[in-house]
Amino acid sequence: MDLQIAGKRALVTGGSKGIGKAVAEVLAQEGCDLILVARDAQALEDTAHAIRAKNQVTVETIAADLSSDDAVKTVVGQAGEIDILVNNAGAIPPGTLAEVDDTTWRKAWDLKVYGFISMCREIYPAMAARQSGVIINIIGHAGESHPPGYIAGAAGNAALMGFTKALAHGAHGDGIRVVGINPGAILTERAIMLARTKAEAQFGDAERWPDLHKSLPFGRAGLPEEVAHTAVFFASPLSSYTSGTILTINGGKE
Repeated sequence: MDLQIAGKRALVTGGSKGIGKAVAEVLAQEGCDLILVARDAQALEDTAHAIRAKNQVTVETIAADLSSDDAVKTVVGQAGEIDILVNNAGAIPPGTLAEVDDTTWRKAWDLKVYGFISMCREIYPAMAARQSGVIINIIGHAGESHPPGYIAGAAGNAALMGFTKALAHGAHGDGIRVVGINPGAILTERAIMLARTKAEAQFGDAERWPDLHKSLPFGRAGLPEEVAHTAVFFASPLSSYTSGTILTINGGKE
């Protein structure tokens, strides 16, 4: 299916691995030129090299810590005109209210919550001036499932859900669509690492980490590319009446 986005410029934060990398790969397959942003310069270049080898698109990389507002401004200034923004950077640590101290909580939110907000604030005006643009926020299922053992993530994701809807409610007048995606358990590198640690503690064998996913819908975690294909469809003209929507991708788990 031709998603009619060939030649568009897309900026993907957290684009060196996991869901962000998968989104970048699908965008490239559809003919989008890319700007990938993450903190690890080498991981970014490795991802960019792999994408360039398979697709006839331009792939630029910017190594930056988006928890800094100054860094966000620098990234947007370097990136130039952007048609599609995919906010994905950030991993909030688990823990209960008693376990997550204030410093850890604020540091995580600076990247995941305020990073998303700052990227939107900096890119939005140019999109509005052109009366064209799409913002995709990859948020997280904890924002609606509210697990107490992931309280900083649950609260941060819930805040981003509200932000996404509020931004979308005014953005249509500027020709901009804003969509959120709430992935559940997705088989990223980080998820596998955490599962291996948990399997070692629970079973005494890290290699048994797939057993932890047997209770999930369909007996498995989701795949990054399953989220990516949905995100890229939302970014395309084939989904041009979709805005203010937050889609949950978790296999139907309650």
